[in-house]
Amino acid sequence: MQQRRIIFKHIDEPGYTNDLACYQRNGGYDVLRKAVARPPAELIDEVKKSGVRGRGGAGFPAGVKWNLVDRKSGKPIYLVVNADESEPGTFKDRYIIHQDPHQLIEGTMITCFANNVKQAYIYIRGEMPEGARILERAIAEARAANLVGPNILGTGYSCEIYVHRGAGAYICGEETGLIESLEGKRANPRIKPPYFPAVLGLYQCPTIVNNVETICHVKHIIDMGGEAFAKIGTPNNTGTRIYCVSGHVQRPGYYEFECGKITLGQLLNDVCGGPRPGRAFKAVIPGGSSSKILRFGETFTLKNKDGSTRTLAVEDIPMDFDTLAACGTMGGSGGVIVMDDTVNMVEALANINAFYAHESCGQCTPCREGSLWMKRITARMVHGAARAEDAALLKNVADQIPGRTICAMGEACAWPTQSYVEKFPEDFGNYYETKKTPRPAGAPQLV
Repeated sequence: MQQRRIIFKHIDEPGYTNDLACYQRNGGYDVLRKAVARPPAELIDEVKKSGVRGRGGAGFPAGVKWNLVDRKSGKPIYLVVNADESEPGTFKDRYIIHQDPHQLIEGTMITCFANNVKQAYIYIRGEMPEGARILERAIAEARAANLVGPNILGTGYSCEIYVHRGAGAYICGEETGLIESLEGKRANPRIKPPYFPAVLGLYQCPTIVNNVETICHVKHIIDMGGEAFAKIGTPNNTGTRIYCVSGHVQRPGYYEFECGKITLGQLLNDVCGGPRPGRAFKAVIPGGSSSKILRFGETFTLKNKDGSTRTLAVEDIPMDFDTLAACGTMGGSGGVIVMDDTVNMVEALANINAFYAHESCGQCTPCREGSLWMKRITARMVHGAARAEDAALLKNVADQIPGRTICAMGEACAWPTQSYVEKFPEDFGNYYETKKTPRPAGAPQLV
């Protein structure tokens, strides 16, 4: 499969650097120069026509999100670029920031001009200190070239960009938790309604929150036009997507393809070289660790638009938002995590449960207590104290969480447990017999 690189067009080119001079030699900021000469409403319309969906996880159409912004209140409008990238298995935004930061800055400035934003923030994950330094330097270069700051390109339009470093909390990937953190508070997600960012966001003002990859697409949408962009990919899944493949494949890495034009099997076998020698694929997480897992060998019967049905094996699933959702999982952040037949799913789930129990903000009881109990159960299992009823107990706890929390963290911590127990009953059903190890005399009881 041939990659269709738009965002990553120059990233791996020999001699391509992340400084302003190199970026401008390759046409950098030409789109911004053209954009500021157009009416802002036209730019918003182009993004709507493009159909581009958010690349941070939820897949919500970016143009629709922009259109929801309250422009009548008289309050300032803010843009927050979500560079927190906290979803395990996802590393695309970091590569954009490290290797092509001016692409992000140009997309940010076009988005700001289109929405009359005078102040933008790039919220970057705390574990990415080098990325923060690169962004600060790139913004300074752009400011010196009159591409950021006062009277941009002599148009009378002014806008500043600030880099804000987070403290490394997963919950800050959720847009309202991120806003709370940006305001200097504990990152507890807000209740929606009434706190929809488009109306009551940063400092209780209308706010647009978009992912790094989404903002980079804005530049290319304005350059080629929304209708031309919409022809890339598949209907309702337009443009390209960056897939971050990690785990048990021969060639892990980041790959950019037209959305929906590559199947999961093509990505893992043709692009990533297939499983390790002597191994076979067992499972794959298609959109970051919070998405439901898929088991190799299972099939899905889906309805076509004409009412007919089709049956897909895991390898045949097109990598787009809608088909993955129809198969009971999600495209999410594009983090594809592969597991081969050396993996025991109880142990894999124990690792994931430990992560989500640690990252829960604790605001909602079902998530705070449920994630902790799932962690305790799987920790007990892998430490030699598994019981025959553990699979049913895990599912019972997980089933009480989704739909009962303020933000989607409830689903994020419950979906792995639900899907692992459902898809791999033999790993859980036999674990108490096959992995039982004697407890040392006098050892404390594992809860």
